[in-house]
Amino acid sequence: MRYDYEYIRNGVVNIFMMFEPLAARRYISVTDTRTRTDFAHLLYDLSEKYYPHAEKIILVMDNLNIHSLASLYEAFEPQEARRLHERFEVHHTPVHASWLNMAEIEIGVMVRQCLDKRIPTKAQMTHDLYTWMSLRNSASLSVKWHFTTHDARIKLKSLYPKF
Repeated sequence: MRYDYEYIRNGVVNIFMMFEPLAARRYISVTDTRTRTDFAHLLYDLSEKYYPHAEKIILVMDNLNIHSLASLYEAFEPQEARRLHERFEVHHTPVHASWLNMAEIEIGVMVRQCLDKRIPTKAQMTHDLYTWMSLRNSASLSVKWHFTTHDARIKLKSLYPKF
């Protein structure tokens, strides 16, 4: 397919992706902005909507400036922020190593399968993303992870303690 060289900007949205590889589940949130408050509401949904009965939710996140549990205190009253904060255990990927994050791989799949075309409206993009998410979730598709502990010890040797 060919497109005219003229670029027409239809708007900008932010896409948050949460991915649970062992359960082959992903959750997407489309927002107008990418702020600490947006991230805090995403954590709220994760806690209250997707995993309300979990004692502890383990998050592996990259080092984006908004990816912090402190975001909860900007969006919610202190008691609610503290309650939510205690539900999460956070592990950050090494700096400059977001490629270790399985969600990054899943985002790549999403981009290739769903966002590889011009999408005229936010409503259409949201619909396409939720349809993609539902299909991937119902088919129980997950990431085929090939990065082993042995590989990590070689590539990340500076992060491992010396014995």
